[in-house]
Amino acid sequence: MKKKLVSVLLAGVMAVGMLAGCGSSKGSEGEESTGKSEDYDLTLYSINTTDPDFDDWLKNVEDATGLNINVIAAPTDSDTRQQKVTTILSTGDDSVDIIEINDEMSAAFKNSGWLEGLNDTVMTEDVRSQFAQGYLEDMITDKDGNIVGVPGYSGYLAFWVNQEIMDEVGITEIDTKEDFMKYMEAASGDGRYGYGGSWEKTYVFNEIAQFVNMFGGDYFDWTKAENKEAIQFLKDMVDNNQTPIDQIADKYEQMNPKANDGKYGSFFMWGLGTDYEKAGMLGEDKIHMAMVPDFSGKGERAIFTDSWSYVLNSASKNKEAAIKFLQYMADEGGMEASYKAFDRYPARADVAEKVVPDTDPAKEMYSRYASECNVSGRPMLPQTMEFITDMGTIFQSCMKDEISVDEFCEKAQGLVEKYSE
Repeated sequence: MKKKLVSVLLAGVMAVGMLAGCGSSKGSEGEESTGKSEDYDLTLYSINTTDPDFDDWLKNVEDATGLNINVIAAPTDSDTRQQKVTTILSTGDDSVDIIEINDEMSAAFKNSGWLEGLNDTVMTEDVRSQFAQGYLEDMITDKDGNIVGVPGYSGYLAFWVNQEIMDEVGITEIDTKEDFMKYMEAASGDGRYGYGGSWEKTYVFNEIAQFVNMFGGDYFDWTKAENKEAIQFLKDMVDNNQTPIDQIADKYEQMNPKANDGKYGSFFMWGLGTDYEKAGMLGEDKIHMAMVPDFSGKGERAIFTDSWSYVLNSASKNKEAAIKFLQYMADEGGMEASYKAFDRYPARADVAEKVVPDTDPAKEMYSRYASECNVSGRPMLPQTMEFITDMGTIFQSCMKDEISVDEFCEKAQGLVEKYSE
């Protein structure tokens, strides 16, 4: 179903930045609408309009729900996109009913009153029980306990290893902190590193939080010994040439080619490994997902999941139709349609078990992550990008020996207090 696009102007901007570091978004640079007549039932603000399968996905949704859906294409530029969404919601603009937002936007908006609670209509107890509970609580539940979004997919910050390097150095598993340290020592040298990262100041937040969680710490309490242990561990890897200091300039776009070239023995990365597959490096004998190591020694494994979620604009005048759309997105049919069209792994564990074929290389590990790990959303505060950027800046200073680990922890606690006010 091909749709003619015409421009739609949305007024005003609000200077709010955002992080694009946890997956890609798709859309057009301008604000564009499907240009239907006024007989549509709701308007969707979508990040996926330039996907080649978008029209097929939209037809599936309309056929399944009986809704006539108008679509506005979200800008691909992350700052512009967040400015537009902020303006729509903050001004009570009712021209858009359903919006796709990421975790950074959710942290900023979920307690604003701009999003409709969905506990009684869409995310009922039986439905929400199938989602990752830590993610729901951390990312899309407001201060009053209202779930304000339907996760569109599940995307883990997975632990990846290079099997060729593991085989070369004779390491068969990385199950504990001690296993990880042995691998770091064995795999590092001659321009190769046991661990590689994406340590650009707005991206490294993902890994800082991951290591804090693996040590059993609390990202919002830098007085904890476990937090300091995590940062010291990362600093020791730099000092021991087990991870490169020059990766402080790297985003995922720079990290992934290095992983494909065999420069890194392990790393954390979002998604299903598309970049590795394109390079012919995805596979059980090459680069593949592995279980997250247990660093705490308590038999607990920590992992983050992210998502783009569908939210309902509180100002919407088409809430009945919007609820119908959201119910389908939260159900098996909607999740299967998104999986097939956009390669978005179903956020519901029961749906993933049914609709994802056993031939999908991610299925086994994603199932294990869901059942064996403490799955949570990333720790964010309402001033998301300011907090992320400042934490990344002081982390880089610590890794470059400009401040000590103790000083980092002191400054990090100050940032938590500053942005929690």
